[in-house]
Amino acid sequence: MNDLPMAKARPASNWSAIWVLPLIALLIGAWLGWKAYSTAGIEIQVIFPSGEGIQAGKTEVIYKGMPIGKVVALALDHSTENRGVIATLEMNKEVEPQLRSNTRFWLVKPSVSLAGITGLETLVSGNYIAVNPGDGEPTLMFQALPEAPPLADDQPGLHLTLKAERLGSLNRDSPVFYKQIQVGKVKSFALTEDQSTVEVKVYIEPAFASLVRKHTRFWNASGISIDADLSGLKLRSESLASIVAGGIAFATPEHRKDSPPTDPSLPFRLYEDFDSAQAGIRVQVKMTDFDGLQAGRTPVLYNGIQAGTLKALKVNDDLASATAELTLDPRAEDYLVEGTEFWVVKPSISLAGITGLDALVKGNYIAVRPGEKGGLAKRDFEARRKAPPLNLDSPGLHLVLFSDSRGSLEVGSPILYRQLQVGSVQSVQLSRNNQRVVFGVHVEPEYSHLINSSTRFWNASGITLKGGLSGVEVKSESLQTLLSGGIAFETPDINAPKSERQVQRFSLHASQDIALEKGVALTIRVDRGDGLSPGTAIRYKGLDVGKVERIELTDDLQAVILHARITQATKQIARAGTQFWVVKPEVSLTRAANLETLVSGQYLEVLPASQAGAVQTAFVAAASAPNANAREQGLRLVLSAARRGSIKPGVVVSYREIPVGKVTDFELGPTSDRVLIHILIEPRYAPLVRSGSRFWNASGIGVDAGLFSGLKVRTESLEALLEGGIAFASPNNPEMGGPAQPGQTFALHDEVLPEWLAWAPKIALEQ
Repeated sequence: MNDLPMAKARPASNWSAIWVLPLIALLIGAWLGWKAYSTAGIEIQVIFPSGEGIQAGKTEVIYKGMPIGKVVALALDHSTENRGVIATLEMNKEVEPQLRSNTRFWLVKPSVSLAGITGLETLVSGNYIAVNPGDGEPTLMFQALPEAPPLADDQPGLHLTLKAERLGSLNRDSPVFYKQIQVGKVKSFALTEDQSTVEVKVYIEPAFASLVRKHTRFWNASGISIDADLSGLKLRSESLASIVAGGIAFATPEHRKDSPPTDPSLPFRLYEDFDSAQAGIRVQVKMTDFDGLQAGRTPVLYNGIQAGTLKALKVNDDLASATAELTLDPRAEDYLVEGTEFWVVKPSISLAGITGLDALVKGNYIAVRPGEKGGLAKRDFEARRKAPPLNLDSPGLHLVLFSDSRGSLEVGSPILYRQLQVGSVQSVQLSRNNQRVVFGVHVEPEYSHLINSSTRFWNASGITLKGGLSGVEVKSESLQTLLSGGIAFETPDINAPKSERQVQRFSLHASQDIALEKGVALTIRVDRGDGLSPGTAIRYKGLDVGKVERIELTDDLQAVILHARITQATKQIARAGTQFWVVKPEVSLTRAANLETLVSGQYLEVLPASQAGAVQTAFVAAASAPNANAREQGLRLVLSAARRGSIKPGVVVSYREIPVGKVTDFELGPTSDRVLIHILIEPRYAPLVRSGSRFWNASGIGVDAGLFSGLKVRTESLEALLEGGIAFASPNNPEMGGPAQPGQTFALHDEVLPEWLAWAPKIALEQ
């Protein structure tokens, strides 16, 4: 029996795992296909006049700095219209809603013109196509613009329309100026419908929009404005940029400062030039010299550049003056302040030369010097009778020269260095005390390095004569100085230090010989300048060793500086330790000193340093002659008194009415309850002073009166009566004690006791 199970038949399967891979590949391919379709760009066509600068596969489409497409193909337009080159652009799908009929395309490439450089970024990234989205019907065909479109009217800022008779040199992007600051630009320009005027669209940046008011005036500031006639040639330009690229300037007349804001929908007139715009600032100037001035023609010039015009001239009631009404450039508004100066320039011929030569050609004109910016605003002025001296901030070196006389010098006289003119005299006036003549001098910038502390100036005017047995010498600096006067200078030490003062001061010597006198220049500071003047002698032991050349106050006005020159013993005097003091007359009941100064005047005494020291050229004068007692030999003692009385330095100390010493100084004691008087006993008489000696005040008169004894008058000496004095006596042997020691202190008694006068010790004196 067969127990094996029966076999069951099962149909064979057609599925195999090998088909999984193709299925996956199919799904991936389908996904990639859908992805490519969904992200595929939109192809559009843009017609350009030329394909220059456009490359298929490289030139991008840029919007606000971001790439949104690329050129994929270029082809010529084969239509009958032959419109140029058709560029096929593949645009990103997200920009499809912006592809409308008013969307504009244009090619951006570097461009250099008079108005400036544009498209500079394409030098690195290459040319690109810019796009400006617009409205309209959806389309895929566009006509490119030949250049970038003008600024949109919805751009923040002020958009205005100007109407002009002609365009001039204005162009797109030409600048718009306000006080020479660019505040906007020209957007576009076109002829009006009737072709009679030019319509210029301008844009003002938001920060400057408020500057344009209802009564604002615009004028064409392009290039250079030339106005020539017999009165001269007038040139005007707003800036270098406007000369090259054209430009527009505007301002609101001063008398219209309350003008309301403008209505952008209303057009402005664009005037031909500044004068036509009549936007100037009106100023009134009172003049006493108005000969040759013509209203409407006489210009107002600043450094040769026209800054305004004389609009009206009216003679005042006094018939001696006139009021001129000027119209000045609005750019001068900040400088019409206190300190602004006006004067009339006309040709003048004098010995100093010809001035105002330019007025011979263009006629008399009004010159102006602006005041310091930021000062108090002013519109009424009074003209000067002549040109003012140069401002201290003008380029060059400004000096002040002091002289005892003017000579033939006048404004315009030359400043000469080796007979080469390097400057001129700017002003002539008296000093504050009316004792000297002060010359304001200007040296040109290229020669300012020739002036330093060693420079010496002299009056080179006229002829210098020197005569003697050997003949006569005639000398003149130049023919010009012979006629008109002049100042010459020499700088012996070109490496000498320069003064740090803004306006340096020098003495103007009478001649070259005096100016170039050799020696060492010193400065001596004194408390007061009473009796001192240029020429005051400096003496040592009665001999003149120098003199004072000029005197000036210190910057803080607390002292006086003497500028002196030492001509003898310069090495011994110009060093540390040297002392100076002023010698004045002294007159008292007992003493008269320095009486010669009553006739010859005060002088400076100098005491050279006793030891060699460092070189020194700046000194401070002592209030009085240095105390020479310190170097004197003898016995120095101290007397203690309740008060000084009439005792002073120099008072005689006597023994038996014989002068044996003197008072050298006095001071308060350490506790301020006593006066300490320092005395010096001559060496020969030093043994007279013993430890038991008595000192008393011998000043004045002692009077003893009695009914029966009568009147007794006592005084030590006539000198002690008038000036004061000290006397002393020593006890008899052996009560006198030992010799006094240097510095020993004795009491100074007010009265002398009779017994002291009876003392008569025998003391041997030193031989």
